[in-house]
Amino acid sequence: MNEALKLTGLSKSFPVGKRLLGPPRGMVHAVQPLTLTVQTGETLGIVGESGCGKSTLAKMLVGLLPPTTGQIEIEGAVLDNADPAVFGKRIQYVFQDPISSLNPRKTIRQIMETPLRKLHNLDKAARAARIREIFAAVNLREEFLDRYPHEFSGGQAQRIGIARALAAEARILILDEPVSALDVSVQAQVLNLLADLKKEFGLTYLFISHDLAVVEAVSDRVAVLYFGSIVEVGSAREIFANPRHPYTALLAQSAPEVGRPIAAPESAETELPDPLSPPVGCAFNERCAFATYRCRREEPSLTTDQSGREFACFNPR
Repeated sequence: MNEALKLTGLSKSFPVGKRLLGPPRGMVHAVQPLTLTVQTGETLGIVGESGCGKSTLAKMLVGLLPPTTGQIEIEGAVLDNADPAVFGKRIQYVFQDPISSLNPRKTIRQIMETPLRKLHNLDKAARAARIREIFAAVNLREEFLDRYPHEFSGGQAQRIGIARALAAEARILILDEPVSALDVSVQAQVLNLLADLKKEFGLTYLFISHDLAVVEAVSDRVAVLYFGSIVEVGSAREIFANPRHPYTALLAQSAPEVGRPIAAPESAETELPDPLSPPVGCAFNERCAFATYRCRREEPSLTTDQSGREFACFNPR
């Protein structure tokens, strides 16, 4: 299987307390240097608490944020400093809030035509034919094209957002909480649509969500992100059923489940560490029931066990 996406040493830091003269007062490391590979046709789920770096990572992948270090390769091409049009033809973003991601002053036809005109230089007749094809694929009626975003429900708007991403003919889609703003019944429709489109167009997905049940259902593999670092990677079927990293176990334990009372987590601490004063050693050590002296002095790196599971922990479960 070929590599659709390869990240090497990718990181992002933001200055804090900017001053008119002199350096900033500090730096927040939103994404620590990470290395990750996504295979062609794969759906990789990315999970973690709010503030763990999921959306920052996604925005770097589509060129909305420049990385501080590292490089991004898409189908073997390094795109770190590439023309944005090159990014757009290879990778696209589907946003969390479908209605606010669409320009309220433009009709759906104008929104759909933009990537076809700017990325592929199609003439009017070719644009119309392509839009008809895409709208049929996402089960939308052509009469919607002359309406404005505020005239649609959340589910319809998300289908339009997906259609816009497909118009660029990108083979990799970054799905950033694509169903979290939708009703449960509509979520299922959109998820089924994404599965059908993946087969029809041979797409590769990065599916970012805090909903573990959705991630487990749609993903082939899952990467768990904590405090800007990947702490565990494994198959979707196994990673929550048999977590190796204590943080993955904490996520699985905290996820609501019908018929099961919500239990308090094993850890006494429930918040992420202070980004301006990160802990020494393992970032999870202050919340971990199994932390030892070594955990508070050394930072673990990703290791691979016999089953192929990757985890960054000195005391795996």
